[in-house]
Amino acid sequence: MSGQQTVTRADLCDAVHDAVGLSRAECAQLVERTLDLIVEALERGETVKLSGFGVFQVRDKRARMGRNPKTGVPAAINPRRVISFRASQIMKSRVHDAHLAV
Repeated sequence: MSGQQTVTRADLCDAVHDAVGLSRAECAQLVERTLDLIVEALERGETVKLSGFGVFQVRDKRARMGRNPKTGVPAAINPRRVISFRASQIMKSRVHDAHLAV
């Protein structure tokens, strides 16, 4: 693999199709539903833990004062919700080991 590649939903559907043997349409529905369930849980403020993969978590950021990096003028930053992802140790190890094998 040269350069950076992006894995798309279509790639995930193809991988499920190759591994499971369901029709491409069924695999697409399966992938879409899985992603929908993750998003719905995050919308409710729930933590999504996928063993061996990682944890998606919603965090509430409070209002604060920031600074425009171009002008240096102070600016208010509104409170907001953000999603954070923390990779599992298993994933970190696999990515690290794959990097060493290159």
